[in-house]
Amino acid sequence: MNCTPRIKHPRAAASGPWTVGALCAAYSWPQNAPGGGVIAIVELGGGWVSSDLEAFCKANGVPMPTVVDVSVDGTKNAPGNDADVEVALDIEVAAAAYYAATGKPATIRVYWAQDIATALDKAKADGCDVYSCSWGAPETQWGTAEVQAMEAAAAAATASVMVVLAAAGDNDADDGASSPSVDCPACCPSVIGCGGTNKPHAGTESVWNNDPNPSDPSGEGTGGGFSTIFAAQPFQVGAPAGSGRMVPDVAAAADPDTGYEIYVHGSSTVVGGTSAVAPLYAGLFAALGRKLGNILPTLWKNHGTFTDITVGGNGAFQAGIGPDPCTGLGSPIGTAIAALFAAQAPSPPVSSPTPPAPSPTATVSLAQVQAWVNAGIAAGHPLQTRGQAEALASAALAQNWPPASSLVSANEVHVAIKANQASGDADCG
Repeated sequence: MNCTPRIKHPRAAASGPWTVGALCAAYSWPQNAPGGGVIAIVELGGGWVSSDLEAFCKANGVPMPTVVDVSVDGTKNAPGNDADVEVALDIEVAAAAYYAATGKPATIRVYWAQDIATALDKAKADGCDVYSCSWGAPETQWGTAEVQAMEAAAAAATASVMVVLAAAGDNDADDGASSPSVDCPACCPSVIGCGGTNKPHAGTESVWNNDPNPSDPSGEGTGGGFSTIFAAQPFQVGAPAGSGRMVPDVAAAADPDTGYEIYVHGSSTVVGGTSAVAPLYAGLFAALGRKLGNILPTLWKNHGTFTDITVGGNGAFQAGIGPDPCTGLGSPIGTAIAALFAAQAPSPPVSSPTPPAPSPTATVSLAQVQAWVNAGIAAGHPLQTRGQAEALASAALAQNWPPASSLVSANEVHVAIKANQASGDADCG
């Protein structure tokens, strides 16, 4: 199985190109997002040089990101071939998208490997928060065993609270095969498949397809369709009936004719493809915080956080009202997506007023102990272990205990803690 980068060069001048910052503004990107997410990018070849990244950042008013190269299997950053364009696109788009949402420089780790799943395993072990893959091949070319192994790696990564994204392919519904086929790893149920649109300006958007001949396996347009390996997924609420898991889940501008302006090999160039969409979303999700995990069900329950794309098709399938196998849920409404995850984040614990400590007495009542425990473990505090509850209770007792008072028994204190837990003030698991 030979994965290739999902990238295309423009055929003719159009109303583009987009700078990443302008595109983010057109997609209503949030501002002052909390950030903190570490972005992992897998590359199977090519390389990058700091001078190109510096030129891109200077031209776009973006601070230099922190970029760390990680060799997974001996593969290394080796600039000097056509794959350099893919690498530059991934790093530069992710960095600029993250900055547009946070006003802060991104932290990016580039995983050099010959296998996408192996790189994902390493990024998971390193604690990365978002994983972006712009490489892929038709599901039929991978074979069932390899596709299922890819899904196992992705499922493990999302279980470790990583967001996993992959380009949906650039050869229309056939994905370069002889018949309709979705792209892997975008077909995996634990991966957010990223499709492509044509977006000549802020107010217009349609399915990306520059070659609408359904019999041409090398057509140029967004991948999309239904998996023949994975069944239809219950989380894809509102998806049309099909033979299996629908791809893509989301979309954004990908048409190279109105492409992205990047810097590579010492100069500015314009490229497109669903390769640009995965790192665009990676920058957004990394900006929304750390450890978001498997967010696909949440996205699919909230269609209103995307702009529905209803015009165009990818050869075998047509867009329409609601989700479709061309652009999925549609293109992002950044502020709406940010609000969605901000609303789901656990609220910081609200401290209850600390009861005044009694004057020194000969004894301390159990009721007083209970009050101090309640104050130390605020209602709704997201405790994970009983040990955390006991530590907070001990701190509350130490803070409030009158110096001249005698101790109640250890058993009475334990009873107080248990009573606090039973009341629902602390869920200790």
